[in-house]
Amino acid sequence: MSAPRQGFRLSALWLAVSLAALCARPGWSSVSAPIVTDPQTGLAIEGFDPVAYFTGDGPAQGKAEFEYELAGGTWRFRNEGNRAAFIDHPEVYAPQFSGYDPIAIARGVSVPGHPLIWTIAEQRLYFFYDRKARAEFMGSPASAIVMAQRFWPQVSRILP
Repeated sequence: MSAPRQGFRLSALWLAVSLAALCARPGWSSVSAPIVTDPQTGLAIEGFDPVAYFTGDGPAQGKAEFEYELAGGTWRFRNEGNRAAFIDHPEVYAPQFSGYDPIAIARGVSVPGHPLIWTIAEQRLYFFYDRKARAEFMGSPASAIVMAQRFWPQVSRILP
């Protein structure tokens, strides 16, 4: 194998490993910290189906017959297909930062987001405490995400 070709393969391998590490960062695409749940019912994201946000249905309540336990919460889904999609890829469908408001996270505090105040940015779901926080996020989603990622390791260690 020629030196340039071997160098290309090593560069491609380094890029793949770097991207995998980035995607594994808490808050970015993993479901590692406890999710925001209702303290009385244990339902994650107030029983809304996380996959429904991606199918164009927006916030839609899940059903008790389609549940799944993950990250300290009970997730509900509208149908078996949505449940199966979530089980296969929770890192895609679960709200980022465990359902906490990324604007608050970027300020170093944990404030639960609300499932009716949401957006999808960079193919991920985000919840916000209020419409003002959502508007701030929408002004520059990439910057808000980077700032929240920077503070997430500290904030996630002190979650209730």
